[in-house]
Amino acid sequence: MSQALTRAWHGQGPGWARTLLLGLYPLSLLFGALVALRRRLYRLGLLKAVRLPVPVIVVGNLTVGGAGKTPLVLALVDWLRRAGYRPGLISRGYGGTAREPMPVSAASDPALVGDEPVLLARRAVCPVWVGRARGEAGRRLLARHPEVDVLLADDGLQHLALARDMEIVVVDGRRAFGNARLLPAGPLREPLARLAEVDAVVVNGGGMSGLPVPTFAMALRGTEFVNLADPARVVDAAHFGVRKLHALAGIGDPARFFERLRELGLDIEAHAFPDHHPYAAADLPAGTLLMTEKDAVKCAALARPDDWFLSVDAEVEAGLNTLLSNVMKARHGPQTA
Repeated sequence: MSQALTRAWHGQGPGWARTLLLGLYPLSLLFGALVALRRRLYRLGLLKAVRLPVPVIVVGNLTVGGAGKTPLVLALVDWLRRAGYRPGLISRGYGGTAREPMPVSAASDPALVGDEPVLLARRAVCPVWVGRARGEAGRRLLARHPEVDVLLADDGLQHLALARDMEIVVVDGRRAFGNARLLPAGPLREPLARLAEVDAVVVNGGGMSGLPVPTFAMALRGTEFVNLADPARVVDAAHFGVRKLHALAGIGDPARFFERLRELGLDIEAHAFPDHHPYAAADLPAGTLLMTEKDAVKCAALARPDDWFLSVDAEVEAGLNTLLSNVMKARHGPQTA
């Protein structure tokens, strides 16, 4: 039922699910009132936000489900490092069982700390910590790594307990904001009016105009497949020839991944799973299997010789770097390193 309702948010799925959304609308009004009350309590100082001693850049979204935050975070980390900064990453660790803040390494268990933080630790080459209380995770990261001079918070837009210097919202250009209703009658975590308060919007694929803040396009690029059992083996799509392949995706929008594989000329049978799905061996179809890098984090322990993941990177309009640079200089001062 949950998958049917999720599709109905975006005008798809069975008719009964779209009808059910109408009945959920009063709950959306209540949810919106609670969201507004919580924000007001923070603005009045009745609820306190933690201010860390380094700039904090939050990357998040307004909707439930993936929009491309992780590739964007990796791109921002790369830019900050090349600009001379020493970034660190904090995340809630969604999908993990960890209760206390803890560091994440490339070898961490995704079931404990979450799949996305492990992916970030493997790709970002900078300190990564998870914690439901992002402020405490940030404090511990900075205590362990005093060289860190800027923190990026992955998926922290609604975590108002952490003060921030910059907010970046990522939007899926294909699905946008669905029916533009708040949970549970729609996919929104906050009203669309919240966009007027952020510093930038990044649109992952497709175009979007008329937003009240600077908007930048992002595209995910990738043509190389990495072998799950032997990461030293890297091939392109031609390696697979014209044979039938299986493709697996447990992300916010599996169809985007499947379409990318078809654009590369591959003949696939698609297997979609819920976002953050905890894979078991029975979930992996026999034969050559292609998956996303996020799925590969959870499937590493199940790796077979002919399992592969597509490595992707985000390309973002250069104007976002200029905006980020201005924010960093305002808080941090010109970087001379």
